[in-house]
Amino acid sequence: MASSIPILPLAFLLFATFYHLGEASKFIVGGSSPGWRVPDQTNNNLKHWAESRRFRVGDILVFQYDNKTDSVLEVTKENYDKCIIEKPMNEYRAEPTMVTLNVSGPHYFISGAPGNCLKDEKLIVAVQSTAHPPVPVPEHKPVPGAAPPTPSKSPSSWTAPAPAPSTAVGLVAGSGIFWAIVAIIGLAWA
Repeated sequence: MASSIPILPLAFLLFATFYHLGEASKFIVGGSSPGWRVPDQTNNNLKHWAESRRFRVGDILVFQYDNKTDSVLEVTKENYDKCIIEKPMNEYRAEPTMVTLNVSGPHYFISGAPGNCLKDEKLIVAVQSTAHPPVPVPEHKPVPGAAPPTPSKSPSSWTAPAPAPSTAVGLVAGSGIFWAIVAIIGLAWA
């Protein structure tokens, strides 16, 4: 009977640790309100903002902007690269615009205001599948006769972008609690 007492707190810790892992996160685009705008000296570049976050299927992007002068267009890569606002895949005009990321892979967004995309009011969001961990970027194959490139990081030192704050707490706590539980169970069975 004495051995079942430590198992109840362990079961609770396991439940508490993994309960939040499947929840979607909401991201305010640009990190502030209004974040969906042409970048200037006082606000961060939207590209930098997106690259510093990890997005998963089910997460929600919240675009805050003045819908009298702007909109959000979800477009193809080609239209993103060329800032073409005609015939978007999706057009959003409600403020705030909430876009649920339902599919893994890259999602391309540009401003619907003429000229704003050319001023870098555009965003690429790389969405990861919830079923797969991030994969390191493969190294480039050497070109015959060329000197081999010097990698800035070895594959073993690759790190994924920092998770969103709500996810980071769960993952850090979850990893620590998991290993603590493994140690306690190992001690209990020893």
